[in-house]
Formats: sequence, C-alpha cells, structure tokens
Amino acid sequence: MYYSRLKLASVLGVCLLGLLLCLPNGLRNPFPSMPWRQIHLGLDLRGGSYLLMQVDLKSLTHDRLQTLADTTRETLLKSQLGYRNITTNADAGTVSFNPRDPSEADADVTALEKLPRVVPNEFTVKKQDNGSIVLTLSQDAVKARAREAVTQSIEIVRRRIDATGAVDPEITRQGDDRIVVELPGVSDPERIKTLLGTTAKMTFRLVDSNPMHATAPPPGVSLLPMSNPAEGGPLPVYDHVDVDGTDLTNAGAAIDSQSGEWAVSFTFDSIGTHAFSTVTQANVGKRFAIVLDNKVIEAPVIRSPITGGNGQITGGFDAQRATDLALMLRAGALPAPLSVVEQRTIGPSLGADSIRAGMLSLAAGFVMVILFMALFYGRFGWYANVALLANLVLMVAILSLFEATLTLPGMAGMLLTLGMAVDANILINERIREEVARGRTPLAAMQAGFERATSTIVDSNATALLAHVMLFVFGTGPVRGFALTITIGIATTLFTTLLLSRLLMVRWYALTRPTSLPV
Repeated sequence: MYYSRLKLASVLGVCLLGLLLCLPNGLRNPFPSMPWRQIHLGLDLRGGSYLLMQVDLKSLTHDRLQTLADTTRETLLKSQLGYRNITTNADAGTVSFNPRDPSEADADVTALEKLPRVVPNEFTVKKQDNGSIVLTLSQDAVKARAREAVTQSIEIVRRRIDATGAVDPEITRQGDDRIVVELPGVSDPERIKTLLGTTAKMTFRLVDSNPMHATAPPPGVSLLPMSNPAEGGPLPVYDHVDVDGTDLTNAGAAIDSQSGEWAVSFTFDSIGTHAFSTVTQANVGKRFAIVLDNKVIEAPVIRSPITGGNGQITGGFDAQRATDLALMLRAGALPAPLSVVEQRTIGPSLGADSIRAGMLSLAAGFVMVILFMALFYGRFGWYANVALLANLVLMVAILSLFEATLTLPGMAGMLLTLGMAVDANILINERIREEVARGRTPLAAMQAGFERATSTIVDSNATALLAHVMLFVFGTGPVRGFALTITIGIATTLFTTLLLSRLLMVRWYALTRPTSLPV
C-alpha cells in the first residue's frame, strides 16, 4: 500500500504521456516538421474501395516450364545432343521431348540432371517406356514458388499503390493465393485495378528476320501481337530473353524531344547495361523488340551499339499511360498476373453513419458503466471510473503511436475492453467489502482486498490475452483488428487497475485516515 514518489511520478507520467499522444487525433499539426501520429480510419468507417485479387499460379507454373524448356534446348545443343518435339504441359507440370536418336537417351538424361535447380529437388528427369524423356516439377517446388510469388506480389502491389498517392492502404494476404487490397477514400478504383491487373513484365528480345517464320514460327520463336494493332500484325520474336526488365533501376515519363510525343525513359543497372551493350553491338541492323506482357510495344532497328545503359520507349502514349507504365516499371513486374475476384465500394456517407453508430455505442456503454460503478461502490467506484477513463486514453494513445487503422470491429474491441476493465475493479471492491465484513481495519481490508484480487485479475487477463493473440495470429482482416485492440486493452487494463486505481485509493487513505471505508 506504499507508493514512493518515484512510483507516483511514473504512474502519473504515463497517464500524462497518453493524454499528449491522444491530442493529434483532435487537433491540427501546428508544426508541419514535427511528427503528428494519428489513428487512421478503416474502410468501413471512412468509405473507399475493397478489392480481392487472386494470383494466377497456373501462369507462374507455365512460365517456369517455358524457362525449363528453353534451358533444356540450350543444354542439349551445347552437349551436341539432338531433340524432337519439345512440349510443355502446365496442368501436369512437365516438359517432354523425344531424343534425336534412341541411343542418346541416357546421355540426354545425364546432361539434364546437371541443370541448376531454383530450389532443391525442384524437378526430376526420367526416361519413359515409349522412349521420350520427361522433366517433372515437384509439388513441393510448385508450392514454394507459389508462396514466394504471393509474398512478392504483395510487396509490388504495395509499391504501385503507394506511388499513386493513395492514403493508408491496407494490403493483406488471404489464403494461399489471394490478396486483399483496401483503399480508404478511393471511390473510383478503376485506375488502380488497371495498375494491379497489369503484370508489367518487360523483356527485350531479338526479332526473327526470316519471312517464312512470320506465319510458321519454329521452336524457340513465338508470334507476339503488337500493342497497337494499327502498327501491323504479329511479329516472330525469339523466346530467349536478351535483356530482362528486372535489371531496370529507374523509369519515368517524358516528352520525346524529336517527335513531341509522350515516352518512357529508362535506366539499367550494371548487369542490364552490360547485357544491353553486348546484344546491340552484336546485332546492328536487326530489329530489337520491346515486349511488355507478351505484347510488342515497338521493335526498332538497332542502328548503332547502345552502351550508356539508357533508353526510351515510344508507342503512342498519352501522359497517363506513360506515367502508369513508368510507375509499374519502377515498382517491378508481378511474378504472375492478378485477377479481381471481388470488388466493393463503400460510400463516404455510409462510413460517416458507421462512425456515428460506433461512437454512440461507445459513449453509451461508457456512461452506463460509470453510472453502475458510482451507484454500487460510491467513492471507490468513482476512482474506478477515473482509471477507466485513463484506460480509454491509453488505448487511443497506443493506437495513435503506431498509427493503427481503426475499424468497426476495433471499436467493438475498445467497448469490450472497458467492460473487462470494470470486472477487475469490481473484483477489488468486492474483496474489500468482504474484508470489512470480517471486521478488519480499513488499512488491513484494503491491503487484503488488493492482494487477493490481484492474482485473479492477472489470471483472467492472461487467459484472455492468450486467446486474442491466437485470434491475431490465425485471423484475417477485421478479426485481427478486433484482437489487436483487445490485446492492447488488456495491457492498459492491468496498468490502470493494479497501479492507477490503487494509487488513487491509497492517496485518499493517506490524506484522510478514515475510521471506516465507503464500501
């Protein structure tokens, strides 16, 4: 029951700090250079757009098989081994081919076994009974690449959305292959849907100059359509990627000084610069296609070697298209296409109604709790109410400090926390009543009441904390917001109940030295 001056100053200092951290939520920042941390309103309170997007894992498998098929061709040719009819099957996850000569089958298997794996045991190489050779991706490797693709997609989606200026976006993973994007304040998400739905996988490849291949491309060459159909029909483009867009370090929209049209300028890193310089030096006079998502933006003729690591893309862009393409190139290409599975738009008026309803329920619950404590426990009930108010302030302060996003479930969690905090104060007051009824002196009754109630309070809050931590770990979306708010509330409840309310009661006793307790 003794509080030293240091302990007294520490408890009051925490309460004062919490009050200061709450102020930014109701005031404008008078000093723009000063950090001003506030609680952000979620989609259900502010209005905005909700997008549920799915990663096309089949496309991811197809791309890996295509790369594996290209590597197989190069390996067999380097080993002076022939092949016939290389095919890929995305559903089965296989690359198959027939040896040029059945006697070379064992040599083919030996050469392909040495291929590098992205992950251990990524694929197996086997000779079939019909003489063909099949490379099969393992299911573990497919799942590992899928997990990595979703994680990478979330980061790229975040970079793209941040570049548009959207405020407080929420981007979370749902299940194995889905991404939830919440955009508070964005009522028209069409542009963002276009940005997120575009893979933006840019590659630089040589064009096959053989006119016969324009209608019947051989293995290793694909007919790719032009991005602008007015510029002509499909071009035969080699599947081999000479320069990858992942080697870009920067991209920006600019106006071409010669044509006066919008263009996208780009810069390569050292690896890209070397590759770009090598391929342009060796292929002067040939067409070099700039391919974006399997469509040819343009295919200019290499007039002279380009060694500076800089380039420019033109293709009839307007300002918005050039800006968006530059944004996507800076953010990086998605490992697989994203498709919109679900889309919802919440109006600002509905969000305002939700805020009013949530604030009304919070205020009504708070007032009823205060009246209950005052009527049933008198002076000690009012001390509990002060601790309850401090509890609410500290919860808001912690949420503000971490710039948390508040949703309707979060507001429900705050109201439930207040009820849990009252339970702790009721336990203390009832224990003190029991000790008074047994004939103990006021000081002994308070001492015994706090000691016997503390273990019960700690146990009950510890079990609640464990349950809500599990909700946060395994839950998604609103469930996590609810669990996080109550987890913070449990910590503030323990502080205000075991330290602040006790402090108020002890100081009252020290100042008045009553002969009986108001219980």
